[in-house]
Amino acid sequence: MPERDSRKDPSPRAQPGTDPETYDTGTYETGRCETDAERRRRRARFLRDLAEARELRDRVQPRRVKVARLRHAMRMRTFRW
Repeated sequence: MPERDSRKDPSPRAQPGTDPETYDTGTYETGRCETDAERRRRRARFLRDLAEARELRDRVQPRRVKVARLRHAMRMRTFRW
């Protein structure tokens, strides 16, 4: 296996601006702070997309849904209050 010359092909971690400690979604770079309303809007959109993906998976894999439903029912029957 040929040796890699780090000067010609640096690893992605060595690239400037890719440090996970300082990485941000772009709000820091533009100089504006994200408001609570914007964060809630982004979160709501994410949760809608997540629910849509779950519904799609449930339609595509009905057997998996049935097994999960039966498992949940069994858990509820054996649960002690």
